[in-house]
Amino acid sequence: MATTEARDGLDPGLILARLDRLPPTRAVWRLVILLGLGFFFELYDLLFTGYVAPGLVKAGILTPTTPGLFGASGVASFVAALFTGLFIGTLLCGWLADRFGRRAIFTWSLLAYTAANVVMACQTEAFGLNLWRLVAGIGLGLEMVTIGSYLSELVPKAVRGRAFALCQGIGFTAVPVVAFLSYLLIPTAPLGIDGWRWVVLIGASAALVVWWLRAGLPESPRWLVEQGRLAEADAVLRRLEAQVAAESGRPLPAPAAAEPVQPRSAFRDLWVPPFRRRALMMAGFNVFQTVGFYGFANWVPTLLVAQGITVTSSLAYTALIALAAPVGPLLGLVIADRFERKHVIVAAACVYIACGLTFARTTEVGAIVVLGIGLTLASNVMSYSFHAYQAELFPTGIRARAVGFVYSWSRFSAIFTGFIIAFVLRQAGTPGVFLFISMAMLAAGLLVGLLGPRTRNVALETIAG
Repeated sequence: MATTEARDGLDPGLILARLDRLPPTRAVWRLVILLGLGFFFELYDLLFTGYVAPGLVKAGILTPTTPGLFGASGVASFVAALFTGLFIGTLLCGWLADRFGRRAIFTWSLLAYTAANVVMACQTEAFGLNLWRLVAGIGLGLEMVTIGSYLSELVPKAVRGRAFALCQGIGFTAVPVVAFLSYLLIPTAPLGIDGWRWVVLIGASAALVVWWLRAGLPESPRWLVEQGRLAEADAVLRRLEAQVAAESGRPLPAPAAAEPVQPRSAFRDLWVPPFRRRALMMAGFNVFQTVGFYGFANWVPTLLVAQGITVTSSLAYTALIALAAPVGPLLGLVIADRFERKHVIVAAACVYIACGLTFARTTEVGAIVVLGIGLTLASNVMSYSFHAYQAELFPTGIRARAVGFVYSWSRFSAIFTGFIIAFVLRQAGTPGVFLFISMAMLAAGLLVGLLGPRTRNVALETIAG
């Protein structure tokens, strides 16, 4: 029997079937939580952009707007530097995770962008600030590609949606953390150091926990199978199966029929059916969803100031709104695997449009907070849904590169979105900004709603078949 089990365990298709039949015990959720903690630092770094912007303006390093559409000294240039780096990291560096593995790249990209942020926090001029923000963005872009691929491959198919929801729920706790730190620190200068520098350096504490995170994470069994390292994949599965069986207190269910194992893939395989249509769909979706997501997240303090609200009050309102950030993904623990992900994406886009158009026309404090919470919930429900969705659409051998390619278009879009929003804000005010981003959200919802395949509770190998 032992010999048969060992032989069966080295069958590639059976390894994948063994992974997908696992019940979601503490061992499975522990892996999700560890990735979620890594995602926390990623989102802290990504989303402090909007919160520190008023502090950078206050310090005289940046200006709120620029004389022309493009300018190197405005808040928009700081946003653009980040997304230029993210574009490079997602488009050009995703192959690293396909070549060297999810675990190693998850670790080293986190260390890279942390180091770049420490240097950025020491800058006193716009050029140096933007340069190191760009370098940090490259590491962040690679990290974002890796986490999505890693998580989709590491958990059983029945809980993929909930796994992404929990991971993002943990990650989005970074939003209220960075918001309240900004509220407390940016109007002041503790120890004579500008508050925005404290906000950046506190986030750099990621370096202190990265090795602990790495020690608790195995390599992706699916990636190991793709590389032909079947003995290592089998060893990872055996350890996980032993933990799950001990925690469940009952024998594991028998694996289903061996999953179809896709042949080794090259990037050119992205351009054959059905992947070509999926890649174009998700590239377009990412162009438009970024306008809405970051148009609000990165600009809400500045938009409130434009409506006549003081810097201190705008940061206070933003901090209250930010409390809702983890709630959106955590709703996914209830709905993620009960509804098709494409349908959740469309519904979130509709809610965002309704809240955004109303938000633009109010200055009453209660309405600002309530509508801001609605925007935040809709954005973050969409976020966990589409991150799970785009990782499901492509085969393991090119998953990181494919996700990197389609996601890079969101980074490309964001490079210019900041400048366009600054221009629209100057010409048409806050209502004009929200009309612009609502139109973008409508386009994003239509693309996925009309063209996207169904993926709920389907094996990754079947989706890629």
